[in-house]
Amino acid sequence: MNKRKAVVAGLVCLDITPIFGNKKVDDIREILKPGKLINVDRAQIYSGGAVSNTGLAMKKMGVDTCLIGKVGDDPFGDIIYSLFQEYDGHHDLIVSPGAATGYTMVVAVPGIDRIFLHHAGVNDCFGCKDIDDGKLEGADLFHLGYPPALKQLYQNEGDELLEIFNRADQKGLITSLDMMAIEPGSPASETDWQTVLKKVLPFIDYFVPSFEELCYILDREKYHRLSEKASHGDITEVLSVEEDIRPLAHQALAMGAGNVLLKCGAPGFYYCMGGRDAYRKIETRLGQTMETWYDAAGFEYSYKPEKVRSGAGAGDTTIAAFLTGLLEGRPLADCLQAAAATGTSCVETYDVLSGIRSVKDQLERIQGGLEKQKLI
Repeated sequence: MNKRKAVVAGLVCLDITPIFGNKKVDDIREILKPGKLINVDRAQIYSGGAVSNTGLAMKKMGVDTCLIGKVGDDPFGDIIYSLFQEYDGHHDLIVSPGAATGYTMVVAVPGIDRIFLHHAGVNDCFGCKDIDDGKLEGADLFHLGYPPALKQLYQNEGDELLEIFNRADQKGLITSLDMMAIEPGSPASETDWQTVLKKVLPFIDYFVPSFEELCYILDREKYHRLSEKASHGDITEVLSVEEDIRPLAHQALAMGAGNVLLKCGAPGFYYCMGGRDAYRKIETRLGQTMETWYDAAGFEYSYKPEKVRSGAGAGDTTIAAFLTGLLEGRPLADCLQAAAATGTSCVETYDVLSGIRSVKDQLERIQGGLEKQKLI
């Protein structure tokens, strides 16, 4: 197989997760009380965001990956830089003098949905000027993650986001875009994301958001209805493939995306591929015909993990495996199965990257008897 090159850009931050005990609680106030000293275990500290989770995963899977994100020259930035150095992925990180590195404090109390305390830091200044044309030359794929956390990209109805993908498309690169949850009341929530997507999606070959992220943007009423049905728990537990997931994915396809992968949490993901026209550029870039991909659609169920330790980064690494399989020229079925198996490997570990395997190894694991699970 040819050695392909990818560029992964977007959000990078430091994730800090204090470890609480294993005892489950029903109310966060049982643990977090004003004036009380809370004893916790040592904190887990990892680099987070799409550049880390998707980009480093692709690099670990064997793709020549250029990682573009911004950090400050503060202690948090030093930590991220050193973590990227472990994978030889630090070369294209942009260190901004005097700027604060983005970070997220993850409050993960057993029995309570995670609480995120996030500071965007220098990510607010990440823009199209940070993606040098020279980095795109010779690349086969360009992936950008988490524009709702990149203020400069979504301002003015996403003009800079559009410019970035227009440039990548003109150079003939395969393009992919991932999203993230939009917090109500945040600056990102004031943006008309439907308008942004209508402008940008015609330049996206693979649009890979989660169901919740896309439903919040395209059908807010349905999002709230499903949230209430789930008692504000995991919305994927109350979804119907035919009534909820499939129509939303095909709506994104109709808005101009070439192909759509809609991540649905623990159950797996839905895929709907475009027709012949959507694959002209992709086939030219990869130098192969892909007729078996045309108009393919379905739900790829996840595999049963040996043990669930953490869901952090599972969606990002799922996409990393799919894109890696694509660049390796593998059949669609192999890409889908490796993607699902990679999400499973991710939840089997506490961090995002230690469970990552090559696409070849994941396919061998599947052949060894890895079992599917049908959760919806």
